[in-house]
Amino acid sequence: MTKTVDFIFDCASPNAYLVYRPLRELVLRKGAELNIIPCLLGGIFKATNNQPPMVSNAGIENKSAYERLEFVRFIKAHGLSKFQFNEHFPVNTLLAMRGAVHAKQTGELEPYIECMLHHMWEQPKKLDEKDIYVAALDECGLNGNAYVVASQRDMVKAELINNTATAVKRGAFGVPTFFVGDEMFFGKERLGQIEALLEQPS
Repeated sequence: MTKTVDFIFDCASPNAYLVYRPLRELVLRKGAELNIIPCLLGGIFKATNNQPPMVSNAGIENKSAYERLEFVRFIKAHGLSKFQFNEHFPVNTLLAMRGAVHAKQTGELEPYIECMLHHMWEQPKKLDEKDIYVAALDECGLNGNAYVVASQRDMVKAELINNTATAVKRGAFGVPTFFVGDEMFFGKERLGQIEALLEQPS
């Protein structure tokens, strides 16, 4: 039986960008399936009383320095040389993640995510501004205005809210989070553990 990796995803997270392509390659190599679940990271934080590392690590310089070191190591290990930190960080991704829900509903999730990650973390932009968001999607060959319209639909809003609440119920407290069956993994450094689990007999 084919195993599925659920990826709790929000393009607001630089770590979600970093892990996306290595995870896709791993899943393909192991004959598994990748199920990307658009969620709102801010909603996950609020529901779990969590904070982003830039807040929670404030004043703990040794920990912050180590986190930066691991960040650079991961980039080098996976050849992610296109990464650029977004000067507008943190960017509100409510519009972008509603768009991701619409993209999943219409079969455009993969090109949509590639587009959002490119314009968030390779050619960084302030994607919470509607005109910039629309222009980014148009540049990728997607219909930006259609995505803005779709983002206002009740069914799209409801699905993003439900995805986020369900992720929290399953145990998520941040992004990137992954589930293989009932097993949860948090953080880009868990790829080896996910690979080991995918190699186990079903």
